[in-house]
Formats: sequence, C-alpha cells, structure tokens
Amino acid sequence: MNVTLSATLAAHEEIERRRRAGERVLHLAFGEAGLPVHPALRRRLIAASGHNGYGPVAGSAALREAAAGYWRRRGLPTDPGLVVCGPGSKALLYGLLPAIGGDIVLPAPSWVSYAAQADLAGARVLRVPAPPGEGGVPDPERVVSAVVHARSRGREVRSVLLTLPDNPTGTLASASTIGRLVEVARDLDLTIVSDEIYRDLVHDPATGFLSPAELAPERTVITSGLSKSLALGGWRIGVARLPSVALRDRLLAVASEIWSSPTAPVQQAAAYAYTEPAELVLRVDQSRRLHGTVARAVHERLVRAGVRADAPQGGFYLYPDFTGLEAAASATTSAELAARLLDEHGVGVLPGHAFGDDPGALRVRMATSLLYGETTERRLAALNAPDPLTLPWIAAALDHLSASLTGARPARRARGRRTRTPLVTTPATG
Repeated sequence: MNVTLSATLAAHEEIERRRRAGERVLHLAFGEAGLPVHPALRRRLIAASGHNGYGPVAGSAALREAAAGYWRRRGLPTDPGLVVCGPGSKALLYGLLPAIGGDIVLPAPSWVSYAAQADLAGARVLRVPAPPGEGGVPDPERVVSAVVHARSRGREVRSVLLTLPDNPTGTLASASTIGRLVEVARDLDLTIVSDEIYRDLVHDPATGFLSPAELAPERTVITSGLSKSLALGGWRIGVARLPSVALRDRLLAVASEIWSSPTAPVQQAAAYAYTEPAELVLRVDQSRRLHGTVARAVHERLVRAGVRADAPQGGFYLYPDFTGLEAAASATTSAELAARLLDEHGVGVLPGHAFGDDPGALRVRMATSLLYGETTERRLAALNAPDPLTLPWIAAALDHLSASLTGARPARRARGRRTRTPLVTTPATG
C-alpha cells in the first residue's frame, strides 16, 4: 500500500500555514464549495441535534425516500430500498470497491482519491485517458483494449468509474460518449460507478446531462451528496443509488463494519434538502450561477495569457495546460510548475500528476470556489450580487491571477519583497 495524505488536503493545509505566516496566497487548490449553509438547513440540524442513537446502516427511511424522489424528478425511477446513505459520497465510493470487487477502470486524469481508495481496498487501477474536452469519462474504445489486455493477463476487471461533470477538468462528457461507454460496459460486463456529485452545478441548465443509469439501470451505481450543491462538505452526508439488491447488501455489509450508520441529525436535515423545497432550489440556482461566472472569468484570464484550457461546464474547476509556453520551460514537471506558482507568485494549485496525469505534462488543477470571500458576509454578497466579478475582493483575486501570469506586479510576502518572474510572457507584436 502506498497511500499518503490526500493531495487536496495537504495543499489546503500548506496554504493555510502560509497565510497564517502572513503570506498572500490566492487559494485555487481546494475543492470546497465556498458558500454558507442555508439557514433552513441550520434550523433543521439544530432541531435534530438530540437524536444521538444509531440508526439503520442504509440510512433513515425518510432520507432514502427523499433521495429516491430526487432521482425520480430527474427521470430515474428509484426504489428507496435500493438507496444507501453514508458519511459522504467519498465513503460510499470506497465501500463500493470491495462490494463490487476486482480491478477498476479510471479516467485519466481523475479525482485524487479514486486511485488511492483502490489501493487501500487492494484493487488495481487501469487508467484510460478521457477523450479531448470530455474529462471524467475514459475513452470507450481504449477501455475495450485496456480491459481485454488486462484480462488476458489474468486480471479481474469488474468496474469503470465516471465523474459527471468532472473534477479536475470542469468539463462534461457528451451523450454520445456516455452512450458508447454504456455499450462497452455491457459487452465487457462492467459495473458503472457514476459519481454525479456535481450534477446540479452544470453551469448552463440547458446543457444536456445524460446519466448512464438512464441507459443501463441494471449495471449503474450513482453516488451523490450535498457537499457541492449546498456547500455541506463538513456535514459528511452522501447517497448511493444501487442497481440490485445483491450489490446493496454487499455495500451494507461493508458499511456496517466501517461507519455503522450515517450521522443521525445530519440525515434529518438532508432528508429535507432532498425534497428540494423552493428556498433550497433557489440557493442551488444562485450557487450554479456564481460558480459558472467566476470559473468563466478565470478561464478568460488564462486564455488571455496564452494558457490552454477547456471552457468550464460544471462545478468550479479548470485544468489549464502550460505546456509549450516559453516562460514555463524551466518547470519540467507539473509538481515543479505548481511549486513555482506558489513560491514565486502566491497562487496555490494542485499539480496534474496528483490526478494520475503524466508528471511531465505541465497541467494543474485550479478550483475557483474559495474566491468568493473569507467571511460569511462576503460570500453571501457574492451569492446575491448581480455581477459578482465587480465585487472588490473577487476583482482583486482575478487581478492577482493575471499579474501572476504576466508578471505585472511584484510579490509582497511576509519575508519582504521579491520580484516575480513572469510565468507567461506575452509575445512581441508589431
């Protein structure tokens, strides 16, 4: 086993340490939703705080019924008896690995914890690159060759994992790619695990979203939660929609030995959230708009500086590629590039190799959700602003990023002043 502290958590702790030491750091390394808890959810959590007993391993009947209703409203008929709740979707994803068994196909790049969890569970990973501009889904044709080759060498590959929309790239796979992957999964008898925790944060509601469960309900698991859409990461609550009683029972057996039951008070608040009352639907709509507005603004700054990056489509991530830029030539790995961004420019990001990318590719992940403000008042102002980009603290963060890319401004650090070398040089014109 070769598992270390999660790259996202390690980066977050390092950036917070530097901030406490007086350094100015633009925090683009941590995928937290960056918004306050809605008062209606706080009231329900307080009211439920006296519930301190263990409950059913699968979660309360009220929460399972509410989660089933959530999926039904999205065109996915769901039996509450096939819903399992847990302390975050991350725990459910881990529990599914031994419940399904065998090795797993992951898209490359993919969220840092997928491969680490597989290692913990004793499963081996087949990394298959995603099609260009469609992060979160391994290229279906390459899945065929990878699985056939692995099985020819005696490996038992049983599942494939998708992220819709994707972390780290912020993109969304097309319906045609999802359809083809479902065909491949049927042909190869693979269980599909679809991580849809960012589903309600697709920036443009008119964008088509296709869950593989619509095409292959008999072999698709969906995991989700409230940590992104309603900014409840610290409450640790997730839900899974299972395709069969057999897989549900195996997951419950794992859950019974790891977390016993989800937190009782949080379940009650989550059950209310999953009924999607108007006040929470409005909050998710506001969050979606804010995430999209700021992510597009960061994308525009990157493109203006000559950095390649796919336009964000969901969540609050971008995955820029600095490869080929003259000013980035001194960095030979994504880790060196990330270190240079932090040390010389005060910009915290995660290197692409943490997501299973080629270490020599100069790609990093940027998370934009901590730009909304460092106080509840500022975050609420960002959420409610007609144009959040005009708020001084968000505008200053965007200017910090632009200055880091162009070298337009000297660094100001706790240890004194240090001139920043431009990360990206603008070609001469004329």
